[in-house]
Amino acid sequence: MTANGTTIARDNRARDNRGNENRGSLIIVLAGSVVLALAFGVRSVFGGIIEPLSSDLFGGSIEVFSLSIAIQNLVWGLAQPGFGIIADKFGDRRALWLGFLCYVAGMLVTVVGTTPLAQHLGAGLLVGMGISGTAFGVVLAVVGRAAPVEKRGRYLGITSAMGSTGQVVLPLLVSWLIEWLDWRMTLVVVTFALAPMALCIPFLRAHVADGSPRIDDADSASITQTVRKAFGHSSYTLLSAGFFVCGFHLAFITAHLPNYVQNFCVSTASAAELRALGLQALALAGFANIFGTLFASHLGTRFPKPYVLAAIYALRALAILIFISLPVTPASVLIFALVMGGLWLSTVPLTSALVLTMFGPRAMGTLFGFVFLSHQLGGFAGVWLGGLFFDRYGSYDQIWYLAIGLGVLSAVAHLLVQERAAPRIGLAYGE
Repeated sequence: MTANGTTIARDNRARDNRGNENRGSLIIVLAGSVVLALAFGVRSVFGGIIEPLSSDLFGGSIEVFSLSIAIQNLVWGLAQPGFGIIADKFGDRRALWLGFLCYVAGMLVTVVGTTPLAQHLGAGLLVGMGISGTAFGVVLAVVGRAAPVEKRGRYLGITSAMGSTGQVVLPLLVSWLIEWLDWRMTLVVVTFALAPMALCIPFLRAHVADGSPRIDDADSASITQTVRKAFGHSSYTLLSAGFFVCGFHLAFITAHLPNYVQNFCVSTASAAELRALGLQALALAGFANIFGTLFASHLGTRFPKPYVLAAIYALRALAILIFISLPVTPASVLIFALVMGGLWLSTVPLTSALVLTMFGPRAMGTLFGFVFLSHQLGGFAGVWLGGLFFDRYGSYDQIWYLAIGLGVLSAVAHLLVQERAAPRIGLAYGE
């Protein structure tokens, strides 16, 4: 074979390899999107059953089940680094299967539980672990490993955006089911909705696109040192602190918006219809989030990602301020949901891309897991304080104003984040 023929054959093999890699990456993006959609869609329905469950089990006090959901957010965050380490060291699918089993078990315990402890165990501990093993920390790490370097930002954005479809479909389904079934049967139906996740998990397996090996036994001892050095990097610390606010906003609104609308919306509709309106608003937020996340990801390729994140948090604070300053009507609820939806999960691909920029893909699951822990600490605070203040004072006003203040602080924090590689640390860079 001539030198020219050898070159052509080599080029053809390279094109075939690139084609196979692209197909494999797209399959992972599709499977990851389905898993995220179900993980987030199912967790978003708890706000729709908090009132009937609390009336049936706890004499109408929503603080008990609010604490269960707050525990869910806290456990989700606390378990995230652990699931990240499992994915980095033992394989992504093992982490995903463990998360799936915890999720199903938690939903079933929630259905049959009749005491605060049972709800804290089911909706709190087990569902929290389930989300941790099937949501952003693990799924986006798989996508980040599989995607070519030049397409990582785009693939992360697409996966995050498509993952929002579950928040569109599931709350709408529950808003209809809750009018025909009691809260237990509604949760049984929702639990069955997790089944397609089991079909997608086998496809979520990826090697690091740049050729770096997975964490091995020799590297494992360096995880503590890696995390310590990461938190010594100011931009990583600021990014983690800012993500706390994202969790506070999303968890508070997801858990309490239906109850807020039911109690404070100016309308002649019944309480059940207003609660359904709150669920429909969450579904609208999920729909708007698809486009908001894609748009934010696009902006992140044209402008510094920290500035885009700062703008998102500032706009959230402004949207909340306007919403609570005006009379709460069905129209204002839907407009607020549309605006907040555009700003909903748009922070996630930008934040995960910044972690990749700072530290590379090799320990992405572990390092993003700790950033997400901060997010979930914020989620715990938002959900629990929302229920506590409503039961104590019959109002959410204090929490809304706290959300505004935190949004402003997060915007300032992200202006100080630097979008460049951190000082080299052996585990993250594969030295």
